Amino acid sequence: MTAEVRGEAGARVSSLDTLRAALVAWIIGGHALLGYSAVGGWAYDEVNEVTFAPAVEYGLTVLLGPSALFLMGTFFLVAGLLTPASLARKGPARFARDRSRRLGVPFVASMLLVWPLFLWLAYLAAGQDVGYWWLLTGRERTLDSGALWFAEVLLIFSLAYLLWRVFRSRRESRPAARPPLRSADLLWWVVGIAVAGFVVRLFFPARDTQIGDLHLWQWPILAGMFGLGIRYSGSGLATDVGDRLRRHSGVITLTTIVTLPAIALAVGVDNVAADAGRFLGGWRPEVMLLVTVEAVLVVFGSLWLLGFAQRNFTGTGVIRAAAARGSFAAFVLQGPVLLMLATALRPFDAPAEVKAPLVAVLGIVLCFGLGWLITRDRSARAPAAR
Repeated sequence: MTAEVRGEAGARVSSLDTLRAALVAWIIGGHALLGYSAVGGWAYDEVNEVTFAPAVEYGLTVLLGPSALFLMGTFFLVAGLLTPASLARKGPARFARDRSRRLGVPFVASMLLVWPLFLWLAYLAAGQDVGYWWLLTGRERTLDSGALWFAEVLLIFSLAYLLWRVFRSRRESRPAARPPLRSADLLWWVVGIAVAGFVVRLFFPARDTQIGDLHLWQWPILAGMFGLGIRYSGSGLATDVGDRLRRHSGVITLTTIVTLPAIALAVGVDNVAADAGRFLGGWRPEVMLLVTVEAVLVVFGSLWLLGFAQRNFTGTGVIRAAAARGSFAAFVLQGPVLLMLATALRPFDAPAEVKAPLVAVLGIVLCFGLGWLITRDRSARAPAAR
């Protein structure tokens, strides 16, 4: 998710712009809800004053949980589809410089300044007087950057691809064109991601933390989808998934989501916070089950979302264009905005079932509103295509 979304010829792809904005809004809302959950997943859960009732949290997990398994993968698929053209258009030096500026600078600023500052305010409101160094190194996540871990990992993958292309270009003058992607091809990606995910989680369990919050346990998914995008970037997939592949992907995704509650009950999950541990890592069948479900959802779910966007997100209205243009800024701003909203609502005597949706709605509106203010002059300064 960089500041520009362009196709193979350099022209903007409106469906991908709008898809990116929709995914950012969904992620902002999801983080707002996680801040009030018992299972956690967003920094406000460290200081929250109320949490969802177990039945409510289970229901939210059933309704919204599957999306968390593949939305980040969709971002990396889109990034992979667009990265080869960006490198070809800019050249290695400019590509590395632009990616470092757009991804690396926000990540470092968030890790060292912005995120610790707003975490400190949230902790202070909870009656905990903590210091800057503790916020950097004393929490479970060392050198945490909030949601900007995404930018960190995408920058690493982008520079790795750059090095690979520079090395490979010495041996071939032009990358081979790819045939259209088929449903059968995706099965191999599912198998590869699932097997790699299981192996990685023997050493890095899900939700494990590393210095810099690298999310290594997600790398098989993220690298797999980034690689899928790169491999088929020359096949026209960014602009046309194809009706057959879109339908197949939708059926498989929907079938998996519908059967998830039954699978969860069959393996004895009735309290997400209490029962999640055995699925996170180690040599267990539950771990293999989870990584397989994740692989199916991230591969077929991402392709279905891409096809859905290509069919339905083709408009160019003012609000849609503004949201798409400001979506990266909205993503960057979500951490401070969500923490301040939750902190501001802290004194009010209301359950999590009231506070969390309110923070989600206000957070989406404020993040995109601020994103619009920051980027409102971009359309006048930049041409539609380069």
